[in-house]
Amino acid sequence: MNKQFYFSIALALSSPLAFGQGAAFDYADDAFRFSDFTQSGTARFRALGGNHASLGGDASNLFGNAAGLAFYNRSELSISPNFTSVSNQNTFLGQQTTSTGNKVNVGQFGLVLAGKSTGSSRWRRTAFGITYSQSANFFDYTDARGLNNNPNSSIAQTYVNAANSAKYSEAELSDAFLPGSRSADFREAAAYGLYLINPTIYSSTSAGPPYTRFDATRQKDQRATLSRSGSHSQWSIAYAGNLDDKLYIGGSIALTRLRYTSEYTFLETPVNGVVFNNYGQVNTFNVRGNGINASLGLIYKLSPQLQVGANLITPTFSSANEAFTQTLTAVAKNPNPENITLKTNSVDVIDPANNFEYSLQTPLRASGGATYFLGNNKIGFITATAEYVGYQGMRVRTSAFSNQQDNTDFKNDVKRFVQETYQNVVNIRAGAEIRAGLLRIRGGVAYLPSAYKMDLDRVAKADRDKILLSAGLGVRNDRFFADLAGSYLTYKSGFTPFELPNAVDTPTLSTNNRNTNLMLTVGVFF
Repeated sequence: MNKQFYFSIALALSSPLAFGQGAAFDYADDAFRFSDFTQSGTARFRALGGNHASLGGDASNLFGNAAGLAFYNRSELSISPNFTSVSNQNTFLGQQTTSTGNKVNVGQFGLVLAGKSTGSSRWRRTAFGITYSQSANFFDYTDARGLNNNPNSSIAQTYVNAANSAKYSEAELSDAFLPGSRSADFREAAAYGLYLINPTIYSSTSAGPPYTRFDATRQKDQRATLSRSGSHSQWSIAYAGNLDDKLYIGGSIALTRLRYTSEYTFLETPVNGVVFNNYGQVNTFNVRGNGINASLGLIYKLSPQLQVGANLITPTFSSANEAFTQTLTAVAKNPNPENITLKTNSVDVIDPANNFEYSLQTPLRASGGATYFLGNNKIGFITATAEYVGYQGMRVRTSAFSNQQDNTDFKNDVKRFVQETYQNVVNIRAGAEIRAGLLRIRGGVAYLPSAYKMDLDRVAKADRDKILLSAGLGVRNDRFFADLAGSYLTYKSGFTPFELPNAVDTPTLSTNNRNTNLMLTVGVFF
């Protein structure tokens, strides 16, 4: 997969790979993106900061700690519509902008069937459940712009550098540009067809490299827009049992579904340009995949007031298929001194290597926690969880290359980049619930440390730590319940719109991410 997606782990890491399916750091980055789970579950558990380890009696147990299902003494059906809003503060080339967006979806749907009491048997009760849930929602939106006064800092320069490095002849660039179908066999040919790489008739050199570009000394208005959508979701089947009303044991199997789409647009406008009004590119990236994982959990009552829990979730093993498309655009001034007449304003890069199949292994997760009940469970409770996430265990493999050694090199290079770039972390979550008749009042907090070992895109690794604040209300009676939760997630991120050999010429975009989530869970007992 020939990704030119510009998420620049390359700024901090070593040389590109010999094979042409794209750099291994891109796939290490993808593995992390598809494994970064912030919160999941029903509104009740989200309001508590995402605690799952030592609480029971909620549909969230199907994808948290399945042992909690054994607390059910009646069956339940629930659904949780979800609203997500982003308000990101961006800094690019010294200019600050705000980008906002909203998304509505279904975050959870579940059915729990509680077994009947077995009377005198030590196994007091069992329960079975099936649910749909979102482990991660990828929705995000960034829109930033600024004035670039560096004459060398241009996306057009990346095309020129690539053509010069590959030593493409002018005939090779011309033959690979197909104006009739508005397409090109590779990116540099598309840039050549749009005059973003100068034909040598406009320079002092003979035919062929080194190539140059127009408007090279101009100030440029640059705008980067990145839109993401999709989710990592799963259908879970779980079963749990209760021994002596003290030990609760449960397990689950989940079938996962990965859907991820991103569209990255970069537009460059030379200020008082002579040849071009503007030019840029649009990158579209789609990933679809299916996988499986399993979990095993237990909860033990040390006393009527205190219970502890632990849960282990295996890595998710997925197959994935990605597709990448790229379109270059240019709008020439008319007239202009060079008398350029573009045959088309838009060229699609058609490269079969832009479709790629691979397998993905996400991290192993293990959690432990405790819950203390206040007033013999009549006032409420406080709960806390520590969750270990083994990011260094992420793996990506492929059999797409005809040469088996290339497949092995790909696997090993991704593993190396994972281990050099990411570290295992322990997430800390805490929450509380206060009861007042039918009313429940909840609050929670979570600290999710950065998995990065290094500063990246000029954003310090410590600034990538995530803080999650949550609160909620709930009402329930013998037949019905409704829970409302709101959460606020904040952290910093960044990316590189394009890369040039000199770091001074390579701009970066930093973002203060602000994510607000509202979930309503409604359900009935039967």
